Amino acid sequence: MYSLSILRKILFCSISILISISGFSQNNDKQEIDKIHSPRKATILSAVLPGLGQAYNKKYWKMPVVYVGIGAFSYLAFDNQAEFTRYKNAYIIRHDGGVDEFTLGDGTQIYNDQALINSMDRFRKQRDLCLIGALVFYALQIVDANVDANLFDFDISDDLSLKISPSDFNQVYMRTPVIGINCKIKF
Repeated sequence: MYSLSILRKILFCSISILISISGFSQNNDKQEIDKIHSPRKATILSAVLPGLGQAYNKKYWKMPVVYVGIGAFSYLAFDNQAEFTRYKNAYIIRHDGGVDEFTLGDGTQIYNDQALINSMDRFRKQRDLCLIGALVFYALQIVDANVDANLFDFDISDDLSLKISPSDFNQVYMRTPVIGINCKIKF
C-alpha cells in the first residue's frame, strides 16, 4: 500500500513530465502549423463533442456510428434504470404493508421477495454494464479520431510495393557461407 506522500510525489512527477513533453511540441512557425493536420486537435474535439474529431478528420460517415453507439448504450442504461426502480419501488411498497404492482387483487404475489431482489440485482448489473459500454465507446471514438488524424497524411498510393529476393551476400563468416534475404520497400 502506498502512503499518501508517495502518491503525491508520483502525481507531481507525472504532471511535470506531461508539461515538459507538451513544451517540446510547440512550434513557432504559424504557416507550418496551419498545414499540419493536428492529432491533438482531433482528440480534443472528439473529447468535447463525440463525433467532432471524426468530422475534423473528414470521416463524416463515422459520426452517425458514434452517435448510434453511445445513444444505444445510454438508452439501454436508462431503460434498465427504469426497470430497477420499478422492482425497487415494488419491494419497498410490499415491505411497508402496501399492495405493489406484482400482487394480484386477491393477494397472490406474482413475484416473491427474493424474485424482486434478484430482478433488482439483474437490472442494476445490466445498467452498470451499459454505462461502462457507453464510456468505452466514448473513449474508443476519441482514440479513433486520434489515430485517423495521425494517419491523415499517410501515403496510400498504388506505388507502394514490397519485393523479397535472395541476397547477393557472398561473405564468409567463420568459414561458413551466409545465406540472406534482401527486402526492398518502395515508397
